[in-house]
Amino acid sequence: MVAAFLDMDRRQSVAELAVAASHDLEPQRGMRAQWDPIRSACYDAAGHYLQLARSEPGQPLQPAAAYQQATQRIAEATRLLDRFYNGNRAHLEHATALAQTAPQLAQHARTSAAAALAMIDAPEHAAYTHYPSVVTAVHDLDDALRALDTATGAGTIRDRARAAEEASAALHSALAQAPGRDAEARNAVASVTTRTGAVRTRTAQLAPAYSALLREFNAASSADLTDNDTKASALVDAAETGLGEARAALREGHPEAALERVAAVRGELSVAEDLVDAVTGRLATLRAIRENPQAKVDEVRFRLRDAQHLAVQRGLTAEWGSVLDAQLDRIDRAVDALTGVHPDYWAYARDLDAVADFIAGVVARMRGRTEHA
Repeated sequence: MVAAFLDMDRRQSVAELAVAASHDLEPQRGMRAQWDPIRSACYDAAGHYLQLARSEPGQPLQPAAAYQQATQRIAEATRLLDRFYNGNRAHLEHATALAQTAPQLAQHARTSAAAALAMIDAPEHAAYTHYPSVVTAVHDLDDALRALDTATGAGTIRDRARAAEEASAALHSALAQAPGRDAEARNAVASVTTRTGAVRTRTAQLAPAYSALLREFNAASSADLTDNDTKASALVDAAETGLGEARAALREGHPEAALERVAAVRGELSVAEDLVDAVTGRLATLRAIRENPQAKVDEVRFRLRDAQHLAVQRGLTAEWGSVLDAQLDRIDRAVDALTGVHPDYWAYARDLDAVADFIAGVVARMRGRTEHA
C-alpha cells in the first residue's frame, strides 16, 4: 500500500506541474478542467491511505480488507492519472519544457535590456538622447522591465520577456536611426516645399474650372463644390505655416519634431489636392457624359445582363430575378430624367452608379451563396 501511494504521489506531482504549465501557457486547451476530477480521485485515495497510515503505536492494525481496499483505490486513481497523462503526453511534456525555460528567457531579456540601456550613456549617442523616438523607446523598455519583474506564471513570464526583448530591439533601432534623422528631415522639408508650391498653383486654377462647370452644366451638378477653392486655399496656407514650423524645428536641432510637422503638412496638402481634383474631375466627368450619355447607360445595362445570366446559371432566379429586373426601372428613370436645356448629368451619373453598385453587391452575394453551398 505504501509503495502504491508513493508511486501515485510522484506521478500526481508530475501531472500537476504539467497541467499548471499548460493552463498558464494555453488555457484554451482546457487541461485544468480535465484534470480536476482525476486530482480529486487521487486526493480521495490518499485520504483513505492516510487514515490507515496514521494509526497510533500500540493500536491494533485494521483488518486486511481495509488495506486492500485502500490499495485498490490508489491503483484506480493511478490508472485514471496515467490515462489522462498518456493521452495528453506530447502537449503536457511540451508545456513543462516551455515552463522550465521561462526563467532563462527572463534573464536573457534583462541582459539584453541592460545592454540597450547602456548605449544611452555612450558618447556617440549623447546628441540623440532628447529625440522623441529615443525617449519613448527608453520609457517603453523601462515599462517592459517593470512588467517582467512582477510577472508570475511561465506563460506570463515568457510573454513579458518577449515584450522586453522587443522593447530592447526598438531602442537599438531608435539609436541606429537617430544620426540620419537630420538629413531625412531636411529632405522631407525640401520635398514638401516643392509640393506645396505645386498645390498652390493648382488651387489658383480652381476658379476657371468651377466657372466652366457653372457655364456648361446645371447648377445642381456642382452645388456641393461651391467652397472647394476657399477650403483648398486655407489648407495650403496652413501647410505653409507648418513648413515654417518644421524649418524652425530643424534650426533648433529637433529633426523628429520637423518630421512630425511635415507629416501633418502632407495630410493638409492631400486634402487640398482632393478638393482640387473634385472640381477638375467633376468637370471632366460631366463633359464625357455630355459627349456620349449612352455610353454610361450601356455599361450599366451590360452589368445587369451579366448579373441576370449569373442568376440563371446558378439557379438563383427565384431569389434574385425580380430584384435584378427592378433595376431596369431605375435605369429607365435615370435616362428619362436627363431632359431640358441643361440636363443634370451629375444626377444621371450618380443614379446609374448607384444601380451599378447595387448590382455588384447582388453579384457578390450570389457568388458567395453558391461557393458556400
